[in-house]
Amino acid sequence: MKILVTGAAGFIGMHTTLALLARGDQVVGIDNMNDYYDPQLKRDRLAHIAQQHPQAPFKFIEMDVADTSALLHLFETERFDRVIHLAAQAGVRYSLQNPHAYAQSNLVGFVNILEGCRHHGVQHLVYASSSSVYGGNTKMPFSEDDSVDHPVSLYAATKKANELMAHTYSHLYGLPTTGLRFFTVYGPWGRPDMAPMLFTKAIMADQPIKVFNHGKMKRDFTYIDDIVAGVVATMDRVPEPDDGFDRNAPTPASSWAPYRVFNIGNSEPVELLAFIGALEGAIGRAATKDFQPMQPGDVVATYADTTKLESWTQLVPKVSVEDGVNRFVQWYHAYFSHKSASY
Repeated sequence: MKILVTGAAGFIGMHTTLALLARGDQVVGIDNMNDYYDPQLKRDRLAHIAQQHPQAPFKFIEMDVADTSALLHLFETERFDRVIHLAAQAGVRYSLQNPHAYAQSNLVGFVNILEGCRHHGVQHLVYASSSSVYGGNTKMPFSEDDSVDHPVSLYAATKKANELMAHTYSHLYGLPTTGLRFFTVYGPWGRPDMAPMLFTKAIMADQPIKVFNHGKMKRDFTYIDDIVAGVVATMDRVPEPDDGFDRNAPTPASSWAPYRVFNIGNSEPVELLAFIGALEGAIGRAATKDFQPMQPGDVVATYADTTKLESWTQLVPKVSVEDGVNRFVQWYHAYFSHKSASY
């Protein structure tokens, strides 16, 4: 198949592109290479794709999904079979500082993707949602059947908006769409603004790490390989209208339209201090912890009910936090052994 991967120079985008190329798909990747974090890491990810698959049918184009004319021209000229939309302005805390970046990338950009799919015969759109849509919910584990009407960050609100926008296009135009609510993805080539990279860098430099909510947090840490397996398997199964959908008791998870939303997580939440302990063990050095209060926009815990996705794809998460952290730290050592850790 010919597949568009947006955000291809990003963390999940790079790994997804590698998986698609490894099985013989043709991939066009786009990314705006913004400076939310050092673009050199994004350039290195693209170089890694080229190194791993030098002869593969992969084309990269620097492009912003919010550039309406450029994106629609891309759809018109390339004629994609399927689209995996991972590009977004990421980060919960940053959305408090720069809300307009989220409106442009996550809302305007998403409309552009929907319009491109609608007008150019795309068979299936798979897009990144987020566990953050559960907002202030406290019932655990988080289920796709739960209401998600109380976000606690603008980032979360834009991801909930994406799900609603996708449903509209599935209903009006019959565009099959699947949203994936990612739960705390980590692993090699991860984002430098997320805890694994921040903590590892600080521990190795003998600097204190900021531990928010005094460490009383739980996260459903999910290793990148399990995430990518779910993304690709989901792309392969095109949703159809749910014949069992009850309009008198509607669920956000499905619809009378060709539309689905799934949690994609490890389904084994880990206390933040236990995750730090796994990092300390893998690095071989103790962390100096600077305990901080809860940050605006954060939630105390995340925990994915993944039974719907497991039924849909027959996949279950395979990588434990201990194994995943060890793999991450090994990559970190290899990557930064010839770089200054400026990220």
